[in-house]
Amino acid sequence: MKHLILSLAALFLISGTTFAQDPAEKKEKESGFQFTVVKENPITPVKNQSSSGTCWSFSSLAFMESELLRLGKGEYDLSEMFVVSKTYTDKADRYVRLDGFLNFSQGGGFDDYLHVIKHYGMVPDQVMPGLNYGENEHRHGEMEAVLKGIVDAVKKNPNRKLSTAWRNAFQGALDAYLGAVPEKFTYNGTEYTPVSFAASLGFNPEEYTGITSYTHHPFYTQFALEIPDNWLWGTCNNLPLEDMMAVIDNAIMEGYTVLWASDVSEQGFGRSGVAMFPTTNPEEMTGSDQARWLGMSPQERANAFRNMNAPVAEVKEVTQEMRQKDYDNKQTTDDHGMLIYGIAKDQNGNKYYMVKNSWGDTGPYKGLWYVSEKFVQYKTMDIQVNKNSIPKDIRKKMGIK
Repeated sequence: MKHLILSLAALFLISGTTFAQDPAEKKEKESGFQFTVVKENPITPVKNQSSSGTCWSFSSLAFMESELLRLGKGEYDLSEMFVVSKTYTDKADRYVRLDGFLNFSQGGGFDDYLHVIKHYGMVPDQVMPGLNYGENEHRHGEMEAVLKGIVDAVKKNPNRKLSTAWRNAFQGALDAYLGAVPEKFTYNGTEYTPVSFAASLGFNPEEYTGITSYTHHPFYTQFALEIPDNWLWGTCNNLPLEDMMAVIDNAIMEGYTVLWASDVSEQGFGRSGVAMFPTTNPEEMTGSDQARWLGMSPQERANAFRNMNAPVAEVKEVTQEMRQKDYDNKQTTDDHGMLIYGIAKDQNGNKYYMVKNSWGDTGPYKGLWYVSEKFVQYKTMDIQVNKNSIPKDIRKKMGIK
């Protein structure tokens, strides 16, 4: 009996030694990001815009696909390149009419896909994937250069009268890269045109509106956001910061997603799937965080922000004045479009927004990001939401019924 007890004790000791967690490993696990989901709304799979400046189209259709899920229409994979193609055609016409005084580039705005749906319809991605130029992923540098060369030649008007051929020449080059827009196609056994397919989705472009928050225009009015990619001169509703954030929160909690444009060139927008607005003031840090910060070189601080693997101290408050200052002095720029689809909290109780990106299956969260509330407050350029997701009191101040 004694021998058996000693053997069992030895076995327990060995088992404990084998499965005990290494203290350093345990400390690292506890110090990393630990997110708890508060609210998460359905999204479609992450896509990859690759080497193209078409985040606006990818994020817009990600938003539209989520809306179709919310409406019970099922899961769709819509064609970003259909939207890009139709946008380029209309942009070229406006560029020539304005003698080149318009931004002609790969970029665009959140009004573009609504414009395309209203005027041209929509197609599934399988009908128009837009890869007609010997690549498996989107690479638009050459195409942009070719298209820009055409419109720049036309705007010079060398014949002193524009020909009837230039639009066909432009469209021919565009179709060579992205493929011609189909007049008819069959999807799931039914024949459609782009217009009839869009109608079958039950998505009403009139139900969506843009929102921003800057003080150089009166609040609760609309203005065209002064950014180069707003070639359609689409307008946004201008709300105070607290109202804009209330719209985002209400939308998410009520089951809607939010189309989000932000500056992502900031050091705090890490490549590790997390974005924060870290403080640069040592006095706002405490204990070991402060000591570590003071001991870093500027380059080390930049690298730490880019590769954050644990929560760091953020600025205490984001104000309307801070947003306006950085917009005015070009420290906040219109960089990237994404989709906010949820809310989470880290182990310290700090609030984050769950974001679907279009950079492929990258990072620890497989193409998804966790973006702190402070970052969204500070670096949001504009958003687009379903009007029904806006709180009633704010909607009334906006003049929306």
